[in-house]
This record gives sequence, C-alpha cells and structure tokens, in this order.
Amino acid sequence: MTISGVALLAICTLLGNYLGDLLGIALGVKANVGGVGIAMILLIAGRIWLVKSGLFSEGLKKGVELWGSLYIPIVVAMAATQNVVAAVKAGPLVLIAGTGAVVLCFCTVALISRIGPHGETMDEIEAREALEREALREAEERAAAVHLSAKGA
Repeated sequence: MTISGVALLAICTLLGNYLGDLLGIALGVKANVGGVGIAMILLIAGRIWLVKSGLFSEGLKKGVELWGSLYIPIVVAMAATQNVVAAVKAGPLVLIAGTGAVVLCFCTVALISRIGPHGETMDEIEAREALEREALREAEERAAAVHLSAKGA
C-alpha cells in the first residue's frame, strides 16, 4: 500500500527532526541542525534495508516515490522558515560560508562521479532483478509443462 511508503517517510522525518533538534542543542544552537538531511539519510538507509531483506513491496515503493517527487518543494518550504534575513544582517561571513559550501559540494560531486568504476544505479539493479525473476518464472513454467507432458505420455 502507498500509505506504507508515506508512513516510512513520516517516521524518518520525525526521527530526523528529533535528531536535528538534539544536534542543535549539543552544538548550542537554538535551531534544528540538519534534521531534513538526517531524515533523508534515514529514508535511504531504510529503503536499502527493506530491499535487501525482501520487504520493499510495490506499495512502499509507490509511497516513497510519491514523496520523493515532492522532496524539492518541501525542502524549499522548510528552508524558507529559517531566519535567513537575520543571518545575512549578521555579516558577510554567512554569504561567504554558504557560497563556499555550495561550491565545495559541486566540486565533490564532480570529483566523485569521475573517480572509480561506474556502478549500476538502483533503477538498473531493479530492472535486472525483474528480468531475472521473469526468466526464472518462465523456466519454472516450462519445467512444469514438461513434467505434465511427461506425466500424460
């Protein structure tokens, strides 16, 4: 059911926000620090665990994909609630740090994408596994047909 995927996302979001609040307290900041990012990491880890354990049903997949397609607008809305104006008024260091972080992330992604062998994407893995399941099902049907024809002869 799609609602199961939405529930998985809700659990990850609640845990991420809670852990982000705890991180903010630990750092002495009166704000949620990285709650959305932590939630997304939990969602990715939960999805991988469910796939590996064979519990990732079609309904879960649809629920996660539904909210995955809405992720960017949600993050933009959540970021809009932060007190950006007060941070910018505090000085240019905020702008320099923000710009530096974005540039560093872009460079890191470019570097990582060029290093090492290119592995399969999750979509490619799922497509390959679906073909393998289909081939196995067809082989089982052929074996059953041979068994029935041998039994009838």
